[in-house]
Amino acid sequence: MAEKIYATGRRKSSIAKVWLTPGSGKITVNGLSLDAFLGGLEAKKLRVKQPLNITKQNESVDIVATTLGGGFGGQADALRHGIARALVKYNPELKAILKPEGMMTRDARVVERKKPGKRKARRSRQFSKR
Repeated sequence: MAEKIYATGRRKSSIAKVWLTPGSGKITVNGLSLDAFLGGLEAKKLRVKQPLNITKQNESVDIVATTLGGGFGGQADALRHGIARALVKYNPELKAILKPEGMMTRDARVVERKKPGKRKARRSRQFSKR
């Protein structure tokens, strides 16, 4: 039995739990293949596979992941972060490739909270002169 490597990725309000094992390049998310999980969202599929493409690990590792919270965009970026962190645990030399590409950094941008007296976080009500 090959060792399983676990890592967590986060983005906005999404969390991705990623398990990486040596294998043939299969990606399973929430019990579905990546194509079934993201459907026709090709740009998001490319973002999820980006750490694997950069490190040339497409055909050498299998990934099983579960995601929760947020939407497809946040979950895709959380998966990307989790896969990058798992690859570094798998082979620490890959960090030199992934870090300059910005994949080891958690993107901390989240939705700003709504303020009292405002329509949204910063949007004011329309001013009425009369």
